[in-house]
Amino acid sequence: MKANVESRRLPDGALVLAFSGRWHTGQPTPSSSDVQAMLTGSDVQRLQFDGRRLDGWDSSLVVLVSAVVDHCASLGVDVDLDGLPDGARRLLSLSRAVPRKADADVAQDQPSLLARLGERGLLAGQTVRDTLDFTGELALSVMRLIRGQARFRSVDVLETIQECGWQALPIVSLISALVGLILAFMGVVQLRQFGAQIYVADLVGIGMAREMGAVMTGVIMAGRTGAAFAANLGTMQVNEEIDALQTLGVSPVDYLVLPRMTALVLMMPLLCVYSVFVGILGGMVVGVGAFDISAIQYLTQTRGSLTVTHIGIGVFKSVIFGLIVAMCGCMQGMRCGRSAAAVGNATTSAVVIAIVYIVVADGLFAVLTNVLGI
Repeated sequence: MKANVESRRLPDGALVLAFSGRWHTGQPTPSSSDVQAMLTGSDVQRLQFDGRRLDGWDSSLVVLVSAVVDHCASLGVDVDLDGLPDGARRLLSLSRAVPRKADADVAQDQPSLLARLGERGLLAGQTVRDTLDFTGELALSVMRLIRGQARFRSVDVLETIQECGWQALPIVSLISALVGLILAFMGVVQLRQFGAQIYVADLVGIGMAREMGAVMTGVIMAGRTGAAFAANLGTMQVNEEIDALQTLGVSPVDYLVLPRMTALVLMMPLLCVYSVFVGILGGMVVGVGAFDISAIQYLTQTRGSLTVTHIGIGVFKSVIFGLIVAMCGCMQGMRCGRSAAAVGNATTSAVVIAIVYIVVADGLFAVLTNVLGI
């Protein structure tokens, strides 16, 4: 039933507003101005409400009644709320329990451009200091690990290896196979113009081994494992579990960060090699299935083009990318604020920063290998 409001006068001069129908947000309801017009210019001394014919209501009814009550206060009309539903009366009383601030509608002055630039500069400086502090703490933790003095549970390392190891194989397999397919399609379309379709095996093999295997694995782990690290540690920060470790004299970097970083750095080379293998198979599917290249020819050409140097460069990159993902995820989690929103912001920052650093590091590797001739 459509929302409606009707007015009727009582012999004693009171005006009764009778609500009927369903009053729900998103559905057409009478406006407060229409209801206020019933009061303007009349000799009403008292206003009453009748909600017996309401089929349902939500905040839209409370908002209208509140506006009408305010209008009655400006006209000096008494209001009787007894005819409203009990829930509506309670919501109205709650909304008026705290007086409105006098300066609530005063617009806040916007800081100047110079002030905003200064704030951004201070924030950037603080971020650099936090990064250097965390890197130093992590370096000291690694030294304690080398000396056998780091305090953490070996079961944490094994659990993290399981999480970022074989549990990541499905998504790594899917992305690597698709990347191999894409490289093969892009390469063979150009190579067949010269009758050199067979060299698509070289393109896919070297591209996956040197670049795409490590990069795609790093990006996948940044979105999967790096985000998980930031969320886990951020939640511990909100629950003050990290403060409890410090109170007990246990280094949070040793106990929380070092196992995660160790596990991810150990698993990244294996995932990278697996990604290269799956990418080559994906390229072979295209070469064999669409361009009349036999599987033996494709594998033979791939084996001849790949060298230990190509694979070694990709594996070395994967180690660095794993270190980047672990550091970004753990640092954002350890530096998280004390609210649920801060955990979400830390997770987002961990993924974005890790991917940016991976791309930058890969660009530096490309320049360095070109200069060294490898």
